[in-house]
Amino acid sequence: MTAVLFEVVQPHIALVTINRPEARNAINGEVAAGLEAAVERLEADPELWVAVLTGAGAQAFCAGADLKEVSAGRVAGLSTQKGGFAGFVRAKRSKLWIAAAQGHALAGGLELLLSCDLAVVAETATFGVPEVKRSLLAGAGGVFRLPRAVPKAIALEMITTGDAISAARAAQFGLVNAVVPAADVVSAALALAARVTVNAPLAVRESLGVARQAYELTEAELWNVSAAAFDRLVATEDFHEGPRAFVEKRPPSWVGR
Repeated sequence: MTAVLFEVVQPHIALVTINRPEARNAINGEVAAGLEAAVERLEADPELWVAVLTGAGAQAFCAGADLKEVSAGRVAGLSTQKGGFAGFVRAKRSKLWIAAAQGHALAGGLELLLSCDLAVVAETATFGVPEVKRSLLAGAGGVFRLPRAVPKAIALEMITTGDAISAARAAQFGLVNAVVPAADVVSAALALAARVTVNAPLAVRESLGVARQAYELTEAELWNVSAAAFDRLVATEDFHEGPRAFVEKRPPSWVGR
């Protein structure tokens, strides 16, 4: 059975599925390699602009690291050189990723969700970093990405107690974009992706590239990064197509260059 499925399901949109439902989509070496390959495939294909990441089965988006692998001393195999844990959390990605959590996102599963840009989740899903309950640390970004994603007090409560929060609370704190019935999670995520793909792909990519650095750079640095991104857009065909389509009162035809 293929550990990670990659499907082009709509124009410009890929659906990437962690395919280990019997293990609650826990990360092993095959999944890490498969997710790294999925990132590289998306980046290399100019016709693919957005990816939706989900997990197979109804129980879990991802339960995190496969503890059988951890207890056997195979921790290193859960990461890749380019992508870090799961081949994903440190991967260089220029395109938008949307998490579609039809089930629980715990430990490394929440870290995968935090590594995505947007998230659509099931009403019944829960979210947490329970690593301290097993004398572990949420070292795949959880201990610093979570405080950037939710209020400090909530993040520290989650990190130090290891307790999970509900989808409703996750939405209340801005951790996710939408909460829907479990059966609708993937379709809702694909609908969100389609709202993105009507826009100029290079403009989305450049805007996303600046926004992702908002917590890492100073305002002065961000002005420079933003100006450089705009200069790159000015040199593209789509930069001229957008205003031209507006004047001609027609939908724009984006070429991604």
